[in-house]
Amino acid sequence: MDEIPLQSLSVETAIVVSQPSAWQRVRRNGSVRIGGLFLLVLTLVALAAPWLGTVDPSLFDPASRDLLPGRTGEITTLEGQTLEHRFLMGSDSFGRDIYSRVIFGTRVSLVVGIATAAVAVAFGVLFGLLAGFIRWLDGPLMRFMDGLMAIPAILIAIALVAMWRGSLLTVVVAIAIPEIPRVTRLMRSLVLTIREEPYVEAAVSLGTPTPLIMWRHILPNTVAPLIVQATFICASGILVEAILSFLGVGLPPDIPTWGNVMAEGRAQFNEYPQNIFFPGIFLAVTVLAVNILGDGLRDTLDPKMARRG
Repeated sequence: MDEIPLQSLSVETAIVVSQPSAWQRVRRNGSVRIGGLFLLVLTLVALAAPWLGTVDPSLFDPASRDLLPGRTGEITTLEGQTLEHRFLMGSDSFGRDIYSRVIFGTRVSLVVGIATAAVAVAFGVLFGLLAGFIRWLDGPLMRFMDGLMAIPAILIAIALVAMWRGSLLTVVVAIAIPEIPRVTRLMRSLVLTIREEPYVEAAVSLGTPTPLIMWRHILPNTVAPLIVQATFICASGILVEAILSFLGVGLPPDIPTWGNVMAEGRAQFNEYPQNIFFPGIFLAVTVLAVNILGDGLRDTLDPKMARRG
């Protein structure tokens, strides 16, 4: 078949032909590349923690406590053996290797961030669909969400963790609950717009069941904004988990998290600032990378921003 020259196409057709797809815009965006690269590196670090970590993060020796970065000390294994060990980032007041605790803490932070985003988006999508498409549910459901948003998120998280025993599941649920109203409001606004589209009205007039309309016609058109919102929730979840652990109401102290490492080092910050500096750097880079990725996805997936670009 002969190719049609571009000059013979109409203006509208030429614009459609030359317009890049959403995936192409995402690949070309610098923020997505930078944020995605940093997150890929952190994910690889988390997966390879058993090999990158020089020792078990729970091993300690009182004779090797409060060592400066690069110093050599001793580590007592679970079998009772004493081994020489180089502390790349120093040791804490219990003689534990900060480097290994920071590396293993990457796992906890990424799991908490991703799980928090998944739980908040799942329930937010469900409540937003119900509030936006079923009119009699809109009022009471959104008033409940407004009341939940009136309470500071960190206070809700602290209260929920204090009520139950500190565990990974408890922390994820406690962080995700304050984020659900935000996703619900976003989803509701999207549904209120999409349900007025002609194809949705046609489906309703043909007697299509409401769950099928939600699943087939409404939900697919809300994916892009939800992905962007999920990245910001992930960054917030990582940060809140570190805050809870730093305050002593998060995960148990024996679990290596960045918040726990910083909490244990705050009493000796003037003498040994590296105990807070190294986990703080990892925390800042991770949250920054997720936010940069979210900004890039927003710029490429938002139709208005894409047309402006």
